[in-house]
Amino acid sequence: MGSKLLRGSFFMLIGNLIFRVGGYLYRFLMASLLGPAKYGILGITLPFQGILQTFSTGGLPPAIAKYVAEYEILDQKDMARQTIYTSLKMITILGLFFGALMVFVIAPWLGEVFLEKPETVLPLQIVGLIVPFSSIVGGIRGAFQGVYKMEYMLYSRAVEQVGMILFATAFVLLGLSVVGAMFGTVLGFIFSLIVSVYIFRNHMGKYIPKPNPDFKFSLNDELKLIKKLLFFSFPVVITSIAEMGIYSVCTIVMGRYLSTELVGYFAAADPIARLPLIISLSISTTILPAASEAFSSKNREKLTTYVTQSYKYSLVVVVPMCVAIALFSTQILEIVYFTNPDYVYGAAALAILSVGMTFYSIYVITSSIIQGIGNPKIPMYILIGGLIITLILNIILVPTHGIVGGSIATTIACLAMIIPGLYLVFRLTKTKAPVKEISKILIASIIMGAIILIILPKSTVGLVIGIIICPIIYLFSLIKLNFFTFDDINKIRPIAAKLGPLSNILNKIINYIAKNIKE
Repeated sequence: MGSKLLRGSFFMLIGNLIFRVGGYLYRFLMASLLGPAKYGILGITLPFQGILQTFSTGGLPPAIAKYVAEYEILDQKDMARQTIYTSLKMITILGLFFGALMVFVIAPWLGEVFLEKPETVLPLQIVGLIVPFSSIVGGIRGAFQGVYKMEYMLYSRAVEQVGMILFATAFVLLGLSVVGAMFGTVLGFIFSLIVSVYIFRNHMGKYIPKPNPDFKFSLNDELKLIKKLLFFSFPVVITSIAEMGIYSVCTIVMGRYLSTELVGYFAAADPIARLPLIISLSISTTILPAASEAFSSKNREKLTTYVTQSYKYSLVVVVPMCVAIALFSTQILEIVYFTNPDYVYGAAALAILSVGMTFYSIYVITSSIIQGIGNPKIPMYILIGGLIITLILNIILVPTHGIVGGSIATTIACLAMIIPGLYLVFRLTKTKAPVKEISKILIASIIMGAIILIILPKSTVGLVIGIIICPIIYLFSLIKLNFFTFDDINKIRPIAAKLGPLSNILNKIINYIAKNIKE
């Protein structure tokens, strides 16, 4: 099981990186080719695509993975196969229903009535065409996950990303504008579905063999299975919608009150602000099972170590990243969107959002710890509360303060989410907050930020110089604040040894840090 888990985690890591890098590439190309106003239309459309995809799958892909894995362990392969086919039938029906609902009802209402932007109707209708394909692909990926064939998920996701980027870019270059970008997404999912079905039919036979002729499964049995699947998937749907809402409410409310051009500026800044989340999301994936193991074994010392280190190792990277993004927001947008300098109008929103993502990074770690110690519903409730706060604040602030108001609303909501989360983490785990470590991170980040404000010019040259010297200043500040311990050094050395040509340089830095540790 250990090797299977490690192998699966490796493929999932690659898949997540491909998905994130592909997403950034897609957004960069579309922003550059479409311009702010048309990119704003695409930015308004994308949140509805994610929300509708979640509804159309009914939260079933994780349920498929869970129960297929359980039936495989119990050697009930007929039930594993039945779970897949029953789920796919449900997903197909849901996908067709929500797709048709989007095309004929929701999209016209959204574009004409709610958003008051008729130009968004056709792109939103195309979302309805995406949904049936994306939902079925999601179900098949759940089957791949259930038998630990994460590489099959990787192949499917890679085809989706590459197809979406290539077709969307080609269609936009041919003059089809936002409609072309959306049709590119449709084709990406169609090709992903073709590949997924091919893999399922030709390579899943040894994991999910043909049904036993003696296997009987009545309609009543299938209804019981459907009930079981839905009972598991319902909280997944609610949590997923709430999480997407934290990200998407801003854009949806802006689409109602602001011009598409202003929405385009925000949509260009938003993915850059989320970059630090890569760190916290990676750590949260690891801390969940680790916290679960320590909590269930009642190993208080190990649990305390895991909780402390998860916040420490996440924030030591996330906080300075967010500070740097906030202070160099204009220059970052100038470089990233060099083809269209107008996107710098999103700089203020980017600076504020980067602060919000610091708070959200803390929430991500907090959520995983709470789930790991056996309280999966608490993060759901916090997310729902955060979504309500985000919605209310956006409705209040966006009409008067534009995209800056939306960024402030999101940041306040993220801060509100971490307050109950942190309280519950330390109360439930009976551990102490790493106040000393976090204080040192904040002080070192403030020192680095002061250097940026006082010394470095606010220009592209200043950004390049900052990329070189700011990590040095930050690291030196942490060393002088006695942030690192010998335990940190022992954990870093094996990783540094595997980094090839960088190993010698990193070892010198590690040795310097070790010499300055005062314990």
